[in-house]
Amino acid sequence: MAINITRWTLGLLMLLSILPSVFGIYFYLEGAEQKCFTEELPKETVVTGVYTAEEWNEAQQKFVVNKELQLEVIVEEMPDGNRIHSQKLPPKGKFKFTSAESGQHNICLFASTAGWFSSTKIRLNLDLAVRDLSEESDLGEGTLSELAQRVRELNYKVSDIRIEQSYHRDHEREFRDVSERTNSRTVTWTIVQLVVLGITCTIQLRSLRKFFETKKLV
Repeated sequence: MAINITRWTLGLLMLLSILPSVFGIYFYLEGAEQKCFTEELPKETVVTGVYTAEEWNEAQQKFVVNKELQLEVIVEEMPDGNRIHSQKLPPKGKFKFTSAESGQHNICLFASTAGWFSSTKIRLNLDLAVRDLSEESDLGEGTLSELAQRVRELNYKVSDIRIEQSYHRDHEREFRDVSERTNSRTVTWTIVQLVVLGITCTIQLRSLRKFFETKKLV
């Protein structure tokens, strides 16, 4: 029986491990070029970015880590453009910020040490992880056993799904409220039009009656 439970548990771990809680991207920067991308984030969500910036070395004909390179990350809430995070970074490391409100967040990165006319080419590898603020922990990766770390990652993935579902429910609630307000305004406007039409018809009928009486047609 214990063997069956173990196999079932391992199967569940493998199934949940494919759920996306962390995603990675890479892109190139030319000189002081700024690259931005937008993420939909629920309220009070911790986003951690682990990155490596490599600069093209002509002598070695490959991308290498230049310790003198300095990056900068800026995070803004859209569409208002409220800046919630700004940080200067070394060529390799990580950054972290917490969303204050639900909605789109614009994340921009660029090389702050490169001049406007610099021809420096940088390859930036970036992994982003989204966590619920209530479950964000300061435990180091090395303090957990492999199995405990695996369980922790699975818990994060389940939490990410719950956060995403809650975010979509909020959007559906807002859409329903907007639809109800729109329908209410439509009904009100229709009633106003009918009232105005009735008043106009009444005035026209009275005017025609007076006209006919004046002409002694009735």
